[in-house]
Amino acid sequence: MLKHPQQKYRPFPPVALRDRTWPDAVIQRAPIWLSTDLRDGNQALIEPMDAARKLRFFELLVRVGFKEIEVGFPASSQTEFDFVRRLIDEGRIPDDVTIQVMTPAREELVARTVESLRGARRAIVHVYNAVAPVWREVVFGLDVPGVMALVRQHVAQIRRLTDAAPETEWVLQYSPETFSSAELEVSLQACETAIEAWGPGRPIILNLPSTVEGATPNIFADQIEWMCRRLHRHPGAVVSVHPHNDRGTGVAAAELALQAGADRVEGCLFGNGERTGNLDLVNVALNLYTQGVHPGLDFSDIDEVRRCVEHCNQLPVHPRHPYAGDLVYTSFSGSHQDAIKKAFAARREGDVWAIPYLPIDPKDLGRSYDAVIRVNSQSGKGGIAYLLETEYGLELPRRLQIEFSQVVQRVMDEAGKELTAADLWQLFEAEFALQAPAPWARLSAQPDGRTRVEADLKLGAEMRRVVGEGNGPIDAFVQALSAPLADPVRVLDYHEHAIGSGADARAVAYLEMRVGAQTLHGVGIDANIVQASLKAVCSALTRARATMRADLETVR
Repeated sequence: MLKHPQQKYRPFPPVALRDRTWPDAVIQRAPIWLSTDLRDGNQALIEPMDAARKLRFFELLVRVGFKEIEVGFPASSQTEFDFVRRLIDEGRIPDDVTIQVMTPAREELVARTVESLRGARRAIVHVYNAVAPVWREVVFGLDVPGVMALVRQHVAQIRRLTDAAPETEWVLQYSPETFSSAELEVSLQACETAIEAWGPGRPIILNLPSTVEGATPNIFADQIEWMCRRLHRHPGAVVSVHPHNDRGTGVAAAELALQAGADRVEGCLFGNGERTGNLDLVNVALNLYTQGVHPGLDFSDIDEVRRCVEHCNQLPVHPRHPYAGDLVYTSFSGSHQDAIKKAFAARREGDVWAIPYLPIDPKDLGRSYDAVIRVNSQSGKGGIAYLLETEYGLELPRRLQIEFSQVVQRVMDEAGKELTAADLWQLFEAEFALQAPAPWARLSAQPDGRTRVEADLKLGAEMRRVVGEGNGPIDAFVQALSAPLADPVRVLDYHEHAIGSGADARAVAYLEMRVGAQTLHGVGIDANIVQASLKAVCSALTRARATMRADLETVR
């Protein structure tokens, strides 16, 4: 890299627009959307789509709700021409969908393009030519009057050819290509030349492309507002933008352009396109959705949309892609997981969406909450508790969360990989001996209101019958255990809840116990709440004895 880049590169000059209004504007309605996946996106693929893939993509765009679709560049090849004809001849274009095709400003290509649309109900012919200084002077060797003559000539040709086919409702789209790098006065002159040649009052789209993104989005917004103020004197003219993403700010440029007065946006699903790509339409549409504006496009099954696009483009969508990536609703961080868990617990149906780290409800896009929290070595107790609750119905008390998270962390440190909810359940089941047989116990009420318990349980290799009395089943069972055990046993805390409902409901009991010098938890699950509680006591004792054995092995 150069030590002094200013010797080679120049900052983009600002627009002299002192009374700009776009910074305070709020987008309150969806724009007109144009998908150019089948044209601009397709020409950027290593292997362009064949007819089957293009047709599948077209049908996806129709299902999602696009009303304007750029379907190809019919003058570029027979394959492209034949695809446009197939859509028309086979009646595959719904009545509320308008197809668009593109042509450069060259006489023979314009004629071939209009021919491809013969018999269409409604069609947009998109013609373009470059207007920025380096293109017109270096690439094409034209001055400004020469550029205007070219626009006038080819728009007039399109008018003659389309007037000869009145069975089709014709719309002209004119793009001063390289608009974002051109002088605004030249771009305005090119647009007004196109309007004049097409015929004032006839339907026209003036598409202002950021052909190569060369400035910050606020400058593009200034350019659009400057143009909109002057083009408003042409009723019926639709102002469209076609941002690219060379600076990584295509979405921001599009949103600010809408604030600045643009009516329409062009782009591709997931931003496919040459170099760094076209505008990402999914991103813009769902950004609007999160602000309470329905985009008019249906992404309620975002994974199916992504799968189709990946198949047709033969390119993957990045796992961190906004809204659609595999990992965009996933938190591994412990503090993030804790915040999400608490917010979900506090949320009530009908509340305004306000969940930390989740700007949109994944369910609105057909995603489940399964992948919202995933556990790796960076995770904490909140994520572990969330997965066990959502997948297995366990509502772990906070201190039990802390205790079990230490068990998980030891496993994570050894394995060094992500643990799924099923992995956590296996670990929880083993740690708390949930598969151990329930202790046989007989309970009886005493005349003084206390509870008597007789139980058979295995202590080491020996089966023992223990007897005790207490204020309830748990207290009686603990008292019964106190005599044969060397260490005193005491219950510090108790929680219970149901898992499931009806005939399949089970009870889960969590006990925090003091066994000798150890404080630890036991867990029991059973159809009967008393049995679940006694299992929890045995779970804690089993864990305590295992810890003592491990300590003895360490001493040896």
